[in-house]
Amino acid sequence: MAEAYLTHLQPIFHDIPEFFEIAITVDKEVQLLEAEIEQVFRNRFVQTANEYAIKRREKLLNIQADPQTESLDFRKRRIINRQSTKVPFTLRFLQDRLNFLVGEGRAAVSADWLSSILSIAADIGDAKVFKEVEHTIKTVKPASMVYQQQTALSNSLMFKEHISMRQVTRMTRLSTIWKLGSTPFAVGGKEVIIK
Repeated sequence: MAEAYLTHLQPIFHDIPEFFEIAITVDKEVQLLEAEIEQVFRNRFVQTANEYAIKRREKLLNIQADPQTESLDFRKRRIINRQSTKVPFTLRFLQDRLNFLVGEGRAAVSADWLSSILSIAADIGDAKVFKEVEHTIKTVKPASMVYQQQTALSNSLMFKEHISMRQVTRMTRLSTIWKLGSTPFAVGGKEVIIK
């Protein structure tokens, strides 16, 4: 290792211990510098960037990431998605973006051109991914079309319905004086369960 720096010195310095130690130190520093230069090169690309570069790109794109709950891989995919959503857009482009975000075959895009409705059926189980899909659709969707979300969950959902009613009596009248705090604005009655 030290020979690399020593070879650049005159032969008279090779036998001096101080220059030998300096050569070892310089070689370590050169290796660290080369590693940093390599990292700077890797940070130019989203897929090979480290967390510091990803955080910087998120700041440029106004993305508020949560490193505790979002993986670095998801954050990289989100940045790639945001940077690649540029005009012009087609249904195929939107389908490719959804496949990239959600996974192949987990989202289907359809358009009713006569009714100007853009329908997307997606099986998304993660709220962060759903939010990114929603951002992508808002960016890509033409202003003249209405977005209609159709969930395609593979699991079944159970709903239980309850209906209740509460009578509310207004304690003040129009065109009268009402002192704040002395008389309640309205009084709620007992809650009655209808169903």
